[in-house]
Formats: sequence, C-alpha cells, structure tokens
Amino acid sequence: MKAVRADWQSAILVCRKCSKKVGGGYGEGGGLSLAKLLKKAMGLGRKRKSRIGVVEVGCLDICPKRAVTVVDTRRPGAWIVLETGLSAGEVAERLSL
Repeated sequence: MKAVRADWQSAILVCRKCSKKVGGGYGEGGGLSLAKLLKKAMGLGRKRKSRIGVVEVGCLDICPKRAVTVVDTRRPGAWIVLETGLSAGEVAERLSL
C-alpha cells in the first residue's frame, strides 16, 4: 500500500444529485454549479495541494427543492442546505470559509 500526502485540512462534500437537479444557479449571474463556485471562484479544489478539498459525492438523501446539500468535514454533525442564487461571498459566509 502506498500513502500519498495531501495538504487538505478538511473537505466539503457536495451532493451530486442536488447539483444536477438545480443545474447551476450560484455565483454572479447564477451560471455556476456549487462545486465549480467553490473550486474556482473561492480558490478551493480537489487537488492535493489545496487547503480545503471539494468533492462531489452521491446522493445524501436530503433532496431539498432549489438547493444543494453540503457536508463540511470540520462539522460533520451539521449538514448545510444552500439555496440557489447565492453569491460567492454568501456561500463563504454560510460555510465559514
């Protein structure tokens, strides 16, 4: 078995099914999916050298209307539902980034 080093302090798990249902709706103009907003606009990402990783996962079985369910591994006991139409700043505030 080989171990690979990563600089992640935590990860944000984004429900892939919720993201697909809303079809974007985040950021300025509402053209980005939540995962893309987190990865690009906020400087987070999936790559090993980022501070916080963003990973799209399978269905989390919450299924809110016009929103995406997110799990922040820093607080795994409190899942977060982010409505569409939020800007990058509002998403950062809700996730305490």
